[in-house]
Amino acid sequence: MPSPMEKAGILVEALPYIKKFYGKTVVIKYGGHAMVNCELKKAVLTDAVLMKYVGMHPVIVHGGGPEITGMLKRVGIESSFMGGLRVTDAATMEIAQMVLVGKINKDIVGMINDIGGHAVGLSGKDGNLLVADKKMGRVRRPDGSEEMVDIGLVGEVRQVNPGIVATVIREGYIPVVAPVAVGEGGDSYNVNADSAAGALAVALNADKLIILTDVEGILADRNDKASLISTVTREGVPQLVEKGIIDGGMIPKVECCISALRGGVGTTHILDGRVPHSVLLEIFTDRGVGTMVTN
Repeated sequence: MPSPMEKAGILVEALPYIKKFYGKTVVIKYGGHAMVNCELKKAVLTDAVLMKYVGMHPVIVHGGGPEITGMLKRVGIESSFMGGLRVTDAATMEIAQMVLVGKINKDIVGMINDIGGHAVGLSGKDGNLLVADKKMGRVRRPDGSEEMVDIGLVGEVRQVNPGIVATVIREGYIPVVAPVAVGEGGDSYNVNADSAAGALAVALNADKLIILTDVEGILADRNDKASLISTVTREGVPQLVEKGIIDGGMIPKVECCISALRGGVGTTHILDGRVPHSVLLEIFTDRGVGTMVTN
C-alpha cells in the first residue's frame, strides 16, 4: 500500500490534468475484456464516475458482440459474419437490440449508479441521436478482388443529433449509449461501437476519444510488449500500415481515430482495457498507457 506521502504525490501529479480537462467532454468506447471481467468493469465505470466528480464530462458508448452471439445461440439463431461484420437479418437485429439496449445498457447504468455516480441509458434511436444508412459488407474473393455484399440491418452513421446527450450532461448525468441507430422509415440498425463513438465524439466537439481494446496499443513488434508506440501522428499511420505494424482489427480502430481527429476531436487514444484504471492512468498521470493518435 502507498504511504500517505505517496498518495499525496499522486494527487498533486493529477492536479494539472484535472485543471486542464475541467469541463471537457471525453467519449469512452467501452468494450472487449473490460466488459466481461467484473473487476475490470467496475474499474472502468469507477474511472468515469471520478471523472464526473472532478468536473469532466465522460460519455460512454458500449459494444456487446459476445453477449449478442451468446443470446443468438440460446434462441437457436446461428451467427455469421462477412468482412468482419455480423450479418444482421430482422430476427438477429431484434435480439441485438434487446441485448444492447435492454440488458447491457441498463446493467452499465445500474453499476454506475451503485458506485455513486448518476447515469442515464440511451440508444441511438432516442431523439434520433444516431441516424444511419445501410452499410454493405466488403468481402475479398480468392483471386484477391473485393466484392460488396448485402449484410442486412448493419448501419453506417450518417448524422448525429447530440442534443439529448448534451441535455443529459447538462443535468449532471453520465450518458451511456448503445450503438443501435435509426434508419429511414424508423428501421433499427446495428452500428459498430467504435464508429458510433467516433461520430458522437465529433458531434459533441469532444476533447478526447478513448477506445478500450484487448491489446496494449500499437506495438512496433507484436511479440514484444515493451515495443509499445506511445504516440502516432495522422501522417505516420500509412507508413505503419504499409510495414504491417498496424494491421488486422487495429486498422479500423486507427481509422476511427483519424476520422475523429479530422472532425475536430482534440486527441484520440487506444488503451488496453485489461489494465485496471487505464482511463485514469492515461488522463491524470505524467506517463499514460496505450497509444495516442494525434494530428
